Amino acid sequence: MLNILTDLPDQVLAFSAVGNITADDYETLLIPIVKEKLKKYGKVRLLYHLGTEFNHFSMMALWDDLKFGLAHWNEWEKIAVVTDSRWLRGMIQIFRWLIPARFKLFQNKELEQARQWISK
Repeated sequence: MLNILTDLPDQVLAFSAVGNITADDYETLLIPIVKEKLKKYGKVRLLYHLGTEFNHFSMMALWDDLKFGLAHWNEWEKIAVVTDSRWLRGMIQIFRWLIPARFKLFQNKELEQARQWISK
């Protein structure tokens, strides 16, 4: 499940992953909200927190993430990912060059710094 994080500027979309993330999470929550913000601002900022309550992504969720991210590759202004997961950090490092946004990877203990960075 994806939870929306609040108390951020309107142009910032912030989500926290809890448990298992499915394609339905992307298709019914994340993608529609991103499309709405893109229509309003042209470019958006994304903070994605994958903390200790996160378990895994389904294969279809990963596919939706990749597909949607690439379809809108030049519409991301900034992306902050917060996680301690080694495999996620490694995957992110490999694929981050695909999206020409300012990008920063944070550890879970740095969630507040990520919120500040994405807001500026």
